[in-house]
Amino acid sequence: METVLAILSGILMAASVYLMLSRNLVKFLFGMILSTSSVNLLVFNNGGLTRSAAPFLTKEGTPAYTQMANSVPQALILTAIVISFALLACALVMAYRAYQELGTVDTHEMRLAEPETAKKTEATVCESKVTA
Repeated sequence: METVLAILSGILMAASVYLMLSRNLVKFLFGMILSTSSVNLLVFNNGGLTRSAAPFLTKEGTPAYTQMANSVPQALILTAIVISFALLACALVMAYRAYQELGTVDTHEMRLAEPETAKKTEATVCESKVTA
């Protein structure tokens, strides 16, 4: 089962990289979602898949069972899910606002929306770095 999850995590990461290399901003955000899901699955897989009892302690402070499930990867994944949801919500709002202002979600067309003075300044900086 761990091999299947490792392969699935790799497939999800490959799909996320493919989407993130797209010129479309919405596809980039979906790739970011897939990337976080892939990493969460990888952490879950590396934590070990055990069908043991929950990690409870007795009143004396000793473990109640000899084999217990590791709760740390589950806690890390839950935290990562919450953080990635907040990041996604913020990114979607910014992408929607950029679409309202520029009228496109194509990143190359968004770059063309920069003022001409900024382009000239970048060109002169690049030219000075090349000559130096």
